[in-house]
Amino acid sequence: MIAVCLVVAFSVTGDDCPLARAARETGVPIDARPSQLRTDDNALLQFSAPAPDTAGHRDAGRAEEFEEFEEFEAEDRSVDPARYGPVAETLDADDRVRYLHGAFAGDRVEFRCLSKRPCVVHALSDAGFMVESIRYDPDGEHHRGAVVGYDVLQGVLSVGADRSDVGDVDIAVERVHPLGATEGDTAGARRWSITSAQEAALRTALEMGYFAVPRGTDASEVAAALGVSKSAFLERLRRGHRALLEQVL
Repeated sequence: MIAVCLVVAFSVTGDDCPLARAARETGVPIDARPSQLRTDDNALLQFSAPAPDTAGHRDAGRAEEFEEFEEFEAEDRSVDPARYGPVAETLDADDRVRYLHGAFAGDRVEFRCLSKRPCVVHALSDAGFMVESIRYDPDGEHHRGAVVGYDVLQGVLSVGADRSDVGDVDIAVERVHPLGATEGDTAGARRWSITSAQEAALRTALEMGYFAVPRGTDASEVAAALGVSKSAFLERLRRGHRALLEQVL
């Protein structure tokens, strides 16, 4: 049987990799591409941050880039990180970062560097997470990508508890839905990998007191509210229950 491919978004808190720390200390969000982990456990990072408003570089264009490159070649082969804003200054002071490079690209600065500390995303990838994008915010980070099957999803979620090398991190699912879910699906259906009809059955039953003790309504009344037969309601309820339990337990 072919396992379902799930599109997943995770939130991560407690990460102490250089990019997570820089976002936390500066209050500046950082958008990162999937990093590359070398065999020596150093990671090649590519990321971007907003260009500093006060640096006068937003409209400088490529001419200033060439001028800066000439200065770099002619003088001491270094550029003051303050030119690139607080993220560059913070990373330049981090002894885990090597070969930091920045270049202005419109209203953002594109960075590259070598990190001596692997990020949490590498542990997530080891567990089966196929990362597409990462955003480091001051209050945590957000990873988007995919996993194949619910067993892999559970393995990814357990990384924080199973991997001592990533530190004391907390990993939580923000959204999950099967690859190819339709635009008509509700947010709840996409998040919990159930159909919109199953979500409607569960939500209506809950609102009408079907799950209350003692029960506030019966299956026939909920089915009538949904405009379906009693057997159709019970089948949607059963399938929705099963899908939720498979993801939670």
